[in-house]
Amino acid sequence: VEAVHLIADGKAPRIPQPKEGATYEGIQKKENAEISWDQPAAALHNWIRGHDKVPGAWATIDGQVVTFYGSSLLDASVPAGQELAIKGASRPGLVTKNGLVIFGNDGKMVLVRNLQFEDGKMIPASKYFSADEATALELTEEEKKMAEDIR
Repeated sequence: VEAVHLIADGKAPRIPQPKEGATYEGIQKKENAEISWDQPAAALHNWIRGHDKVPGAWATIDGQVVTFYGSSLLDASVPAGQELAIKGASRPGLVTKNGLVIFGNDGKMVLVRNLQFEDGKMIPASKYFSADEATALELTEEEKKMAEDIR
């Protein structure tokens, strides 16, 4: 009760919190979330997972910033896939049917499931090379007639 009265009267002591021992980390900024490739796979996974969803761990691929989401450690043999050069990485990533496989400096692997481009478009990492391919919608004769009737 005494403390409440001191606060209400504006007489409560104000002691600034010392910075030593403080555990608060400020809001992460996108420019600080770039992936440093000279790390073991577990550290890469933790970096990506720790920045998932905001601000998102990122790397430069084909001259544009690509953000990585949904990582997991991959404990298997190197899967078959199409190589993808990533700026700063000592070894190219592999676009596989399950996602993008990246390599730590220890030779172990991390699987990334989703990628987001600078324009905000997010795709499954496994579709990286087919992302630009537009598939045309083909209607059957019955569907064409229905579309015409609707018009």
